Amino acid sequence: MPSPLTLILASASPRRTELLREAGIPHRVVVAAVTEHEDPTTDPAQMVLHNARLKAAAVSRLHPEAIVLGSDTTVALGDRALNKPADLAESRAMLRSLSGREHTVHTGVCLLCPALGLDESHDVTAWVRFRTLSEGDITRYQSLVNTLDKAGAYGIQQGMEIIIADFQQPISTIMGLPVEFVKARLAALGLLERLTA
Repeated sequence: MPSPLTLILASASPRRTELLREAGIPHRVVVAAVTEHEDPTTDPAQMVLHNARLKAAAVSRLHPEAIVLGSDTTVALGDRALNKPADLAESRAMLRSLSGREHTVHTGVCLLCPALGLDESHDVTAWVRFRTLSEGDITRYQSLVNTLDKAGAYGIQQGMEIIIADFQQPISTIMGLPVEFVKARLAALGLLERLTA
């Protein structure tokens, strides 16, 4: 019988660990001590792939026997990345720029396990369409949600009725970890049933 494996999430994001837990994927968390690349002029897909690999590689070096999952998410309006805003004024400007428009959410996923020869990265995308927002809508949204710790200054799981007109399923991609995709990849690789907490 194949030996059990451990999945390590290389992320401090409570949303990502909750998504894995809800999907029934046993894991533990080891936060990667890295500096993410967040230049808004960088191609959004390349940026999330780079950051996901950066996190996964940092943790994988310490735990080469484990499957390490790195992930990174950004919002792209056209070819420009909207990363976490620096302050409420920038948050307001981002929400204003997204108002009434469709944009793309890019989530980079990296799976590494040197012991198994596993090394793959994927850019998983979903589209989101915003309602047309008034200044009052933006103020209300900012009062309900901490917009400073979220790419694009919003989290789809909070205050959706204020800002979101429509979005592409599954919602997990937009929340920051396409858990259905991750689960399918682990299953296809024959690793899902070997995972143990």
